[in-house]
Amino acid sequence: MEKLSEKEKGLIRDSWESLGKNKVPHGIVMFTRLFELDPDLLALFSYNTNCGVAPECLSSPEFLDHVTKVMLVIDAAVSHLDDLHTLEDFLSNLGRQHQAVGVKTQSFACSLGPAYTAPLRQGWLNMYSSVVSAMTRDWAKNGEHKTN
Repeated sequence: MEKLSEKEKGLIRDSWESLGKNKVPHGIVMFTRLFELDPDLLALFSYNTNCGVAPECLSSPEFLDHVTKVMLVIDAAVSHLDDLHTLEDFLSNLGRQHQAVGVKTQSFACSLGPAYTAPLRQGWLNMYSSVVSAMTRDWAKNGEHKTN
């Protein structure tokens, strides 16, 4: 896993803390952006027939439950910035679950937006890369070659 600098860790923690108790609305914004970047991702949420259209998908209880879980994983990663390696087995298992439903490694691509400073963006990207790396480390064994 990629080593984060102390400065990056501080920037990540401060920005995550600024989300306060409203992490799910921020998760919805994140997924809205992901769906804009890759509309095919909507098809992965087959538990709801309305998930062919982003607004209906984003408001379904099942999807909101998924967003909550994603934000909890991000919260765990932020909480373990000093020892991200302790999450590797958990993240690898989570990755296998995502692969089983059709998620591809390129589906993890994300834009943090212009509101972030370059150092903050780089810190988040470094942490995110570590999380995705752990989640997808075993995927080649199951037939998908990692793209990065």
